[in-house]
Order: sequence, then C-alpha cells, then structure tokens
Amino acid sequence: MKSLDVKVWGVRKRNTKKSSYDIRWTVAGNVFSDQFRTKGLADHYRSKLLRAARDGEEFDTVTGLPDSMIEKAPSMTWYAFALKYLTMKWPHAAPNTRSGINEALTAVTVALLDDRPGRPADELLRKALRNWAFVLPGPDDRELPTEIANTLHWVAKASRPLSDLADAAIGRAVLDSLKLKLDGTAAAAETVRRKRRTLVNAMHYAVDLGEFKENPITAVRWKKPKVVHEVDPRVVANPEQARALLTAISYVGGYGRARGRRLVGLFACMYYGALRPAEALGLTEADLKLPEQGWGRALLNRTRPSVGRQWTDTGETHDDRGLKNRPVEEVRPVPIPPQLVAILWEHLATFGTAEDGRLFTNERGGVVGSSTYYRVWREARALALPPAVVASPLVARPYDLRHSALSTWLNSGVDATEVAERAGNSVEVLLSRYAKCIDGRQEIANRKIEELLREYE
Repeated sequence: MKSLDVKVWGVRKRNTKKSSYDIRWTVAGNVFSDQFRTKGLADHYRSKLLRAARDGEEFDTVTGLPDSMIEKAPSMTWYAFALKYLTMKWPHAAPNTRSGINEALTAVTVALLDDRPGRPADELLRKALRNWAFVLPGPDDRELPTEIANTLHWVAKASRPLSDLADAAIGRAVLDSLKLKLDGTAAAAETVRRKRRTLVNAMHYAVDLGEFKENPITAVRWKKPKVVHEVDPRVVANPEQARALLTAISYVGGYGRARGRRLVGLFACMYYGALRPAEALGLTEADLKLPEQGWGRALLNRTRPSVGRQWTDTGETHDDRGLKNRPVEEVRPVPIPPQLVAILWEHLATFGTAEDGRLFTNERGGVVGSSTYYRVWREARALALPPAVVASPLVARPYDLRHSALSTWLNSGVDATEVAERAGNSVEVLLSRYAKCIDGRQEIANRKIEELLREYE
C-alpha cells in the first residue's frame, strides 16, 4: 500500500559507546528509522526522504520508502562497473590523473578475479587491463588483438560482483593488495594512498548509482601506510654544490652536440627560481622580463608535465596545461636573481627558442623528455660530485634542485609567506615540508632554554 502521508523528523545522535545517528519518519502513521555512522550520512539520507516527499512520490507503508529509494541489489560485476566509472571520469581528468585511475582500477580488478579455469598469465592480464581496458576509447569501441580480446573476455567472466565489496573482509583484502608491487615487494606509501583514494572515489560513484546505501570502503577498518611529506634534508644542495652541478651539466655530451649545454638554463630555473620541472619546460621568452643587469621576473602560466601518449587528448607525450592546483589562466610571478638572468640571456643567444617561443627544447625542437634530462642529470652528478656523495641522496633527482632552492631561501631568513608565494605553495605546506631543512632552529631553541635555566641558578 502507498501513501502520501509522510513526516520526516530531524537527525538524532545516539550517545552509545560508539556514536551513531538516527533518522526517524512516519508513513501513514507507521514509524520507520535507520541508523548511520556519521551525521553527514544521516543528513544525506534525510534530504533524500524530504526530496521524495516534496516531489510527490508515494511511500510504501511496509518498507517506508518511495520507489526511488528502494535499494536494488548490485547486479553488475566490478569490471563492468570499473569501465563505467572510467568513462565518467576520463573526460574531466588531467592526463596524470587518468594514468593514476588506470593503475588503481587495474590493481583492484586483478584483486577481484575468481579462480576460473584458463586464467591468463599475470603479465598478460595487466597488459590487457592497463593498455586496453582502462584507456578510452574502451575495449568495446576499438579493434583488439586476439590475445587481448580473449584475455578481457576471461576478465569479464571472472570478475566478482560489485556487491562483494560490501563484505568488509573482501574490502580489506583488496586494500591489502594495493600495498604490494608486481614483484611482491612493498609499494610506496604515497602510491598506496593514491590507489585507495581512487577506489574510495569509485565507490562514491557506486553510491550515486544506487548500488550501495553508503560507501563500503570507508567503513573498513584498515591501517593506512604513513606517507612522509617532509623533505629529506640530505637531498638539499648548498649554493656551492649547486653551482658545481650547473657547470658540470654544460660538459655532458661534449661541446659539439651541446646535449648538456642546452639544458643548463632548465636546471638553473629549478635552482635559482625554484621552478618545478614542468613549469620550466613550459617557459617561453614572452614570459620573461630580463634586464641587462639585476633581478628579472618570470610570469609562470603554463606547464608541460611529462605523461604517456595514451593519457592525453592530443596524443602528445607532454600535456599542455595551467599551473598546478591553480585556475587555468592564473599567472604566478616569480622574481629571478641576476645569476639566472645571465644564464637565460646566454641560453637565448646560443640556442634561441622553439617555434612557439619555448626556451628549452631537445635537438629536434620538441619538448625535452623527462628521460632526457634525468640522463643528463645523472652524468652531471658523476662529474661534479665525489664518488661517496654520488652514492648519497644529495640532489639525486632534478626536482631536488627546487627543494634546495626553497631550503636556501628559508635558511637565509626570507619570510615564509614570500617564499610560499614564489614557490606556488601555501605557507602551511611549505613549513610542514621543509621544517627539517631549516638550519639553526635547534641552536636557537637550545640558547633560549639555557638562558631560562640560568635565571634560576
């Protein structure tokens, strides 16, 4: 029997050992209730009841719910749902985000396969999922090699139901599988965190589709690996070491080919301007204000992050986008010291620019690949540093030049607000990441404690 006589009461907190929140409502005088772990979930459910009542839906006097809220048992497999989720996310996701979603969906799909006869080799499974299934256009929209088509056909049959994730034990097993790499060793904590975030987001979408009442993964008691956000002070180079490295870069590849010389300015931007590699690769001559002497300025507005061709809409290896975590057209002015101004003048005089005005190109005029500048960096470290230091973490990656720059600025006494503005970070993020790289803080604290203790001698 159906009725329009519906009254919905407010959310009520239950003060039990483990707090929960109740929703109560009546349909034709019959009282119904439901319980939720958080107030947010309870409020969301209450709003759906109120919306259905306002829209004139009839409520069932037995279940207490309108037809739009009667939960249907999930009917699709995880693999079918994952393809649906990918189709929803792909058009609005950045290329690197697409790659991360692909990686996470592949890992979860492998973890949710039944042990059916004819299982393909693990390497073939991951190849089929990573390179064909979870890339748009999807497997149904393009011709597949026979081996790949057969593998994905087996995956579609072997994939467990999406509803299995409502079982906390299965959810925990899937999360545990994210902690391991393909070779069975532990995955980096940041990688695990990123994959879990994708799975949680996917389950939010499943809730939106009506497959679950609430997100089953957020209810799993699971210990997340700790992510280290602080910069290791051992990677930070001092100004003398940085200058030696920049000099060594100019010798990489020999003078004739100029392989290293054309990248000196790129690395100098990372150190003297604290630019991210993708920001330096996107720099154009029009973005620069270079005086004959003194300080100049770079107006950052584009980045060229390195991604795979399959993740971009253009089919190019490098994406072309705005600044990280900023609106598309936002510009970040960065003052650049005289040392960098001189290096950039020399670079322009020697190598000019690409057709689109970019400063740094490979020998064919294209965007410099990360493998290229990493290779140059490794050779420069071997030239500039003693063997014992080469084996250490000191500026092991080009990105560590940015860490070195920001640490140097903070240690020189530059106000943290100014450093954060130049770096494109918040002050909170800046200080939390570089706290261990600021020299002298311990000595200052020791001195203050010593002076206090002397007052009572």
